[in-house]
Amino acid sequence: MTSPTKREWLVPGGLILLSAVPVIAGAARLTELTGGATVTPDNARFVASPAPVLVHIVAASLFCLLGAFQFARRLRRRRPGWHRIAGRLLIPCGLAAALSGLWMTVFYPRPPADDVLLTPIRLGAGSAMACCIVLGVAAVRRRDIPRHQAWMARGYAIGLGAGTQVLTHLPWMLLAGPPSGHTRVLLVTAGWVINLAVAEWALRRRRTKPGRTAGELAEPSPAARAAARPQQPPAPATSLARTPTSGGSL
Repeated sequence: MTSPTKREWLVPGGLILLSAVPVIAGAARLTELTGGATVTPDNARFVASPAPVLVHIVAASLFCLLGAFQFARRLRRRRPGWHRIAGRLLIPCGLAAALSGLWMTVFYPRPPADDVLLTPIRLGAGSAMACCIVLGVAAVRRRDIPRHQAWMARGYAIGLGAGTQVLTHLPWMLLAGPPSGHTRVLLVTAGWVINLAVAEWALRRRRTKPGRTAGELAEPSPAARAAARPQQPPAPATSLARTPTSGGSL
């Protein structure tokens, strides 16, 4: 039987595994570009302008791998300082990944296998990811921890789209070869839709789970601590009249 501690690490472990293929592919691309790669039709746009793709690979890899640990509840509770420090690193990484992805979508030549419909879809996904992160930062500055967690989870789900897109592409590639045109549009879009659907399901399940308090990570304010403090029952009023004895009268 799985212990609670091991069960708690199933989600971060699964997210790391989901990140593994795009992270490994990104590392291979990074090695290729920094090692004087031979120019091919597949990498010509990256060789001509390597900075955006290098930023995207490094930022997205850190965002996906480090972000997985933010879903470990025990780690958040026991080391809240680590959670905050990691968050301060994840925010610029997530924004850099989203904005560099937007730059590449707009300025890099479109690959032959990509349908023109992928351009607005990628622009929408990158913009939504950046907006989710900004809204998450705004929420935590207001100490609205539930909204912060929800927006950051959505941003992470979009950022992890490349991992799920591997899974949506794999069956098609095994059965029919590399997808292109409208098929590729559907498979790429499915990766983001699946991730967002799972994130929304988890957020709703968490809100309706009995016994949970909103703002799990938040430190309560002094007013909240005072309200939560058990009230002392009022002391019984002292009677000014003497209690009569069994054989006497007033």
